[in-house]
Amino acid sequence: MNRIPKLATAAAFGALGIAAVLAPFHDAANGGPGAQASAPELIATAVAAEPSDAAARGRYLIAIAGCNDCHTPGFAMNGGTTPEQAWLTGDALGWQGPWGTTYAPNLRRTFASLGETSWLAMARNREFLPPMPTPSLRAMSDDDLRAIYRYVRSLGPAGDPAPANVPPGQVARGPVVVFPVPQ
Repeated sequence: MNRIPKLATAAAFGALGIAAVLAPFHDAANGGPGAQASAPELIATAVAAEPSDAAARGRYLIAIAGCNDCHTPGFAMNGGTTPEQAWLTGDALGWQGPWGTTYAPNLRRTFASLGETSWLAMARNREFLPPMPTPSLRAMSDDDLRAIYRYVRSLGPAGDPAPANVPPGQVARGPVVVFPVPQ
């Protein structure tokens, strides 16, 4: 089994995704190299903050909330350049800690079989395992959650299911990011 034993590695992967989204704005705002170039097409722009179309707003929220960092294979590691047709298809990279090993599910397959009302109930009530940022999900408005649902549904189902979660003490297959046991 491949192991990436440092929490710093996981933080770096997340930082890569955040840096990929923010870098064009930082450069442009500071007269840097990005000032003349437009932001990459796949990265949401500040203009998208209030789109009138719910699916467009959902795309924007997916981009700024970092959903792709875990739910899209290789997204954080490739600086966010994964083509949109591969977004949210789940990942085989495991996240391991005292809870066992979890895998980011394929949201496109999940949402294809889930109604909007069921999604809202899940987002509000389900206790997700780490590293899913449940408090961040719960902080979203119902309109934001509906927009995310509509965007993911607009992508259509694609990809394979992610591996099943592995209980604590059992061996996970494939690469995992290992979180230290909290003190």
